[in-house]
Amino acid sequence: MKKGLFVTFEGADGCGKTTQLKKLEEFLKEKGYDVVTTREPGALDIGQKIRNILLHHNGIVADRCEMFLFLADRAQHVETFIKPAIEQGKIVLCDRHVDSTIAYQGYGRGQDIELLKSLNDIAVNGLVPNVTLLYDVTTETAQQRVGDEKDRMEAAGLTFHKQVRQGYLNLQKENPERIKLINANNSIETVFEDTKKVIINLLQEN
Repeated sequence: MKKGLFVTFEGADGCGKTTQLKKLEEFLKEKGYDVVTTREPGALDIGQKIRNILLHHNGIVADRCEMFLFLADRAQHVETFIKPAIEQGKIVLCDRHVDSTIAYQGYGRGQDIELLKSLNDIAVNGLVPNVTLLYDVTTETAQQRVGDEKDRMEAAGLTFHKQVRQGYLNLQKENPERIKLINANNSIETVFEDTKKVIINLLQEN
């Protein structure tokens, strides 16, 4: 590939997307591809500071403040890491990206979804994932997988996380060509087989 690929991993906390990202990284590297992994928020120095505020700040974080912190992290991440890696021909695997903002801050927090989409467009400056893997799992199962020790986002409550899940499903219906729905209620290996099918098709197309 003269130019790399951008693959994003989305889903509710506890859906297993991070496990699948790591497995896919190993699989692609074994096939000889140049792969880098990253995450949002907190991939880089500035982002790590933002991540600490977003996930572990003890005081109040206003909803709009939260929204802009995620967007600031994304703008920095795209310009200084993701775009350069793609231009170098790498496959970039990213744990969360624009859809998380719409699902969590839009559907979950009740922020204006169309406004969020416009702000996301500014933050990414034209970058769109080649494919997004959406790992869908029931909210109850996801919360059980997270366990008792939750960060600020994970501890937002069952109603919030049900709204987030519905937001993701709505986004998939709006963007079926980009967002591929994967049933994450299945075993890790079954989910990985479904993941590989999507990625193999993407590689064949490119």
